[in-house]
Amino acid sequence: MSDRQDFASDQTDRPIRATALLTVAEVLAEPVVQAGAPEVLVGGTALDAEVRWAHVSDSAGVARLLDGGELLLSTGAGWPEEADEQRAFVRGLRRAGIAGIVLELGVSHARVPDAVADECAETGLALIVLTSEVKFVAVTEAVHRALISAQTDALSERQRLHELFTALSLQGAPADVVVAETARALGSPVVLQNLAHEVIAVEPLRVPVDEVLARLADDGESVPVQARGVRWGTLSALQGPAHPAGRLTVLEQGATALAFGCLADGGDAEWSILAQSGLIDDLLGARFASPADIAARLAAGGFVFDGHHCHGIVAHGAVSASELAYRARQVGCAVVAARVDSHDVALLSVPASVPFTDAMISRIVGPDRTVFVGPSAEDVLGLLASLRIARDLAAGDHPGAGPRVRRVEDRPLERLVASLRDDHRLHEHSERMLAPLVEHDRERRGDLVDVLAALVAHPGNRSAAAAASHLSRSVFYQRLTLIAELLGADLDDGETLAALHLALTARRSAAHG
Repeated sequence: MSDRQDFASDQTDRPIRATALLTVAEVLAEPVVQAGAPEVLVGGTALDAEVRWAHVSDSAGVARLLDGGELLLSTGAGWPEEADEQRAFVRGLRRAGIAGIVLELGVSHARVPDAVADECAETGLALIVLTSEVKFVAVTEAVHRALISAQTDALSERQRLHELFTALSLQGAPADVVVAETARALGSPVVLQNLAHEVIAVEPLRVPVDEVLARLADDGESVPVQARGVRWGTLSALQGPAHPAGRLTVLEQGATALAFGCLADGGDAEWSILAQSGLIDDLLGARFASPADIAARLAAGGFVFDGHHCHGIVAHGAVSASELAYRARQVGCAVVAARVDSHDVALLSVPASVPFTDAMISRIVGPDRTVFVGPSAEDVLGLLASLRIARDLAAGDHPGAGPRVRRVEDRPLERLVASLRDDHRLHEHSERMLAPLVEHDRERRGDLVDVLAALVAHPGNRSAAAAASHLSRSVFYQRLTLIAELLGADLDDGETLAALHLALTARRSAAHG
């Protein structure tokens, strides 16, 4: 047998419990343990148990002297001999919270007692036998050395994280940057949500966003984002690889940086604006791997398609996007709103039971505003098309043109261009017809394209077209003469005007992409 000591006190001095711990499986991988030719009798998830210390004892009363997390190394010399007592012995060790049992076979036990093996299997307690002799002191030294190394690594990593997130706080880094750094540190997707469950920022790390959001409830760990007794949201991460400092420690560091940022910004109002503007920007820019990603982000904020009328709208006027969003919610609509290119842009989800009338739209956008409404959409791609069409309609608007609520359904040319948006022949037609005017305006900083747009927007009323162009009638007519010469076209011909109107509409649609 190996030389070993079994102290009368049957206790082992140990360090204060640290976050950085080994698992039973990691202890088994140590070369000194492998030298004992270990055989795992009870393993599986039991090998994931955390080991915070190694304890050597052959005493039958060792359980009362343990604090939990110990890996018991023993020859079994003092273990009870009766099966019932052996089972009680194992149950006592389990209640003490030990990580597992390593039994060296030899003089005391040529094989593991059946009662011990059965009880370990039933209670899920790791049981390993060493078939060759090892020095237990060498095992404890290796375990303790690894634990101290892990603790040192944890302290170093905590310091690095503290410096990283402190720097982000001092720099006033936006929420999405903090979330991205947290995800990179953890090696798993991270999501920041406000109290309304809107997604403020997400770093999916190549995992589909809809999958990340769906898995959070069952496969996530979360910490609150709060300061001074006020909670603003939740920072969550999917399960991932172990981190030297502890995964929750990383999340808490990220949440602290976010809380400081929220305090500096005056609360979570900016977060809601960030969430909604980011969603609209991603939608308009087609910055999503799958429509399901956008659908999941919309659904997190209560925006659904089933049983609802969903539209993209654009509103001219001075009322803020946040005011528009507030009014939409007052009439029972789910809404995502943001300021884009000096206009309020919004996505509306209206219950099918609520009539989507002009009066309701006016109530949402506020009085004395012109609003452009895209067609109804049934999914994310349809919603993107609806919003793009509404923006096209708004871009072609001129003061005094049309009613205050303008729906794309009332604009057949807009509908046609929207349906042919991806047809290269439409864009070739636009470029071919307008090329002389575009080149003239680019070289001379002219306004011929705008003048032509005013003309087709006010057919048969050139005085109104001149007023819309902010030109005198004489200057306006001079511009028309130059346009006709450059195009080699008769601007009094209805077919020519229709072709030019189509080209202008297609050009505007392409500009809003």
